[in-house]
Amino acid sequence: MSILSARDLSIGYDGRTILSNIDFKIHSGDYFCIVGENGSGKSTLMKTILGLQPAISGEIVFGDGLNKSQIGYLPQQTDLQKDFPASVYEIVLSGCQSHLGKHFFYSKAQKKTALMNMEKMGISHLKNRCFRELSGGQKQRVLLSRALCATTRVLLLDEPVAGLDPTMTADMYQLIKELNDDGMTIIMISHDIANISIYANRIFDINKAEIKTITTGGTCYVG
Repeated sequence: MSILSARDLSIGYDGRTILSNIDFKIHSGDYFCIVGENGSGKSTLMKTILGLQPAISGEIVFGDGLNKSQIGYLPQQTDLQKDFPASVYEIVLSGCQSHLGKHFFYSKAQKKTALMNMEKMGISHLKNRCFRELSGGQKQRVLLSRALCATTRVLLLDEPVAGLDPTMTADMYQLIKELNDDGMTIIMISHDIANISIYANRIFDINKAEIKTITTGGTCYVG
């Protein structure tokens, strides 16, 4: 059973269609990458999946008991996000907001989850540091920890290595691969074809509306 699928989906904004006839299925445990030219609609597709933007037509269907509140999201960083005046712990813990319900305060379990995800991402020692004082790689680890607080099942990542140097890029890819190996479904937007061909098991070319499945050895076929 697919965990998430697009059915005859058309996406856009302000009533203007950017892309149409989008069809794909994502299964639990996939490392699914979305590629395409700049301005082709990749981020719009991700926002449509999250329900942040309505579809023009067609539908996004959640399966296997998944719903939008169980998806963690790492958006592209903006200048405002980079300079956000909060501690690392406060930002990571805010990833639990979607699970607060009618409560105003975070539970002990949610605080424990935040600390656990900080440890998983190797940033526990940065707990009380101000986010805007961190390096680019450290900030991405913080935001990935935040996204993990929202989910144990599916992560949506929008250009997670953008602006990182080669060493930090390699570290980020390794972290994401380890999460995938532990059972997390990864849905990633990327321009980095060379690296995603190593890590992803399926690549969706949004311009060609085709899916390439990566086989052992890094080769791929359309299917």
